[in-house]
Amino acid sequence: MTSRSESLPIEQQIVLVTGGARGLGAHLVRAFLGQGARVVINYLSSKQAAEELAAQGNGRAVAIRADVFDRDAVQALVDTAEQHFGGPITTVINNALPAFSFNGDERPHADTLRWEHLSQQLEGIVGGALHTIQATRPGMVRAGFGRIVNIGTNLVQNPVVPYHDYTAAKAALLSLTRTMAHDLGPHGITVNMISGGLLRTTDASSATPDAVFDLIANSTPLRRVTTPAEFADTALFFASPWARAVTGQNLVVDGGLVKN
Repeated sequence: MTSRSESLPIEQQIVLVTGGARGLGAHLVRAFLGQGARVVINYLSSKQAAEELAAQGNGRAVAIRADVFDRDAVQALVDTAEQHFGGPITTVINNALPAFSFNGDERPHADTLRWEHLSQQLEGIVGGALHTIQATRPGMVRAGFGRIVNIGTNLVQNPVVPYHDYTAAKAALLSLTRTMAHDLGPHGITVNMISGGLLRTTDASSATPDAVFDLIANSTPLRRVTTPAEFADTALFFASPWARAVTGQNLVVDGGLVKN
């Protein structure tokens, strides 16, 4: 193992963004590219969007398909990325989300919720993060440096709309964030979470009525709804040298709606 490095400038990092082709993922990709990082854009079905986004990276981005549900596929992605960039992935942004729409009228209620709803979200959100962490861990250990950022939700603290399945999976991901921080810390790897509210606008929130956005805006100290670009910028903090002593934390980024 190489000597441990407490920090690595973002421009020297190789960053994996799962679900990076569109929505919040695309904003995360642009944020890291804007700081000079090399970025692996993971996608499942949005090949054209992923490749178009990669083309904006001027050789510093590559689009690679993999289903985060599939452990072997994630390992193949990590191996391909290391060959492409000539070094291990040092930073992982676990953003991929199973099919989900933030539409309160269509959500399963207490009497219609089924285990299949919960299982789908748990497998995609928690299982996907587990797969990326396990696949990238050896390279991070060799580098003596690693940054893992999991994307959460403020619904865990403030379940104003009971999206039972989605929120339960994100709560489990928060627990995994904390336990992994303890497990991986001795290797110079930090694990943190960023939890947002409803973002205006992503693919997942496209079905949300304007009245809901207006209600959220009026409930925040900033009197507006957080944008995907604003949320994505926060990931840069956890990846940067400024956060070298921060791990196992959950930062809520929602304009002050939830005080964590």
